[in-house]
Amino acid sequence: MSTPLRKPPWLRTRICSAGQLAAVEKTLERKGLHTVCEEAICPNRMECFGRGTATFLLLGPNCTRGCTFCAVDKHKPHPVDPAEPEHTAQAVEDMKLNFCVITMVTRDDLPDHGAAHIAETIELVHKVKPGLGVEVLISDLGGNQKSLGTVLASEPEVLNHNVETVPRLYSKVRPQANYERSVELLDRVGKLRPEMITKSGIMLGLGEEEAEVLEVMADLRKAGVDLLTIGQYLAPSKRHHPVISYPTPEEFSAYEAKGLEMGFAAVASAPLVRSSYKAETMHQKALAARKQ
Repeated sequence: MSTPLRKPPWLRTRICSAGQLAAVEKTLERKGLHTVCEEAICPNRMECFGRGTATFLLLGPNCTRGCTFCAVDKHKPHPVDPAEPEHTAQAVEDMKLNFCVITMVTRDDLPDHGAAHIAETIELVHKVKPGLGVEVLISDLGGNQKSLGTVLASEPEVLNHNVETVPRLYSKVRPQANYERSVELLDRVGKLRPEMITKSGIMLGLGEEEAEVLEVMADLRKAGVDLLTIGQYLAPSKRHHPVISYPTPEEFSAYEAKGLEMGFAAVASAPLVRSSYKAETMHQKALAARKQ
């Protein structure tokens, strides 16, 4: 058995205010809500909680798929909580957010893969906070075009769907997903809703090669994706896919520069970047690019 790679010194996170952290956690607990920040053990969760922001994880804490990189539990999913959309909207209002990120576990057990639940949540958030920007990070919805249409009809400001890694690694990392299906989803959003900003993300350190990463970036641009996030994969436990490499911050910066050359409106590429990190800032950059 190979020895796990030692984390490099640049993988350090800031400590946030205990008071701010407690306030966010209290709001979430009171509403019975989950965040991907906690469920996926995000390295930025302390910083984001400290800023009074969080990414809401809908449709329960358990996922129906078994991606080997992900910390979200793979147990039998909970029944859908019909009060969750309203509770999420109330939490957004209580936390006085200026921008809201909503994501979901994959629910292949539901006929619409959870699309109606997600759409209802977005609509309620917009209702309680008119003008609030909403980014939604969705699963591939099983390739169901009707389900995608349901989500799009709720008019999120940003539609995010992560391809996560290069096609060659899907059988090891995302065995129940399909790279072409994910890229097609993003392409379809651009064709159905050309005014909607699209976003995707990949992780480095899973065993990919530089040429493969650049090819994925090119595929995403061809699909019309506006925003791209690139971050370091960190194994949640010894049971998960091992970290194969730790690209340097300079290597991440090189991908960012290349992405901007390709035409992405904004690229966030650094070891601690995650798909919803500083989402509002990226949204603003995309809006500015659209006006040029």
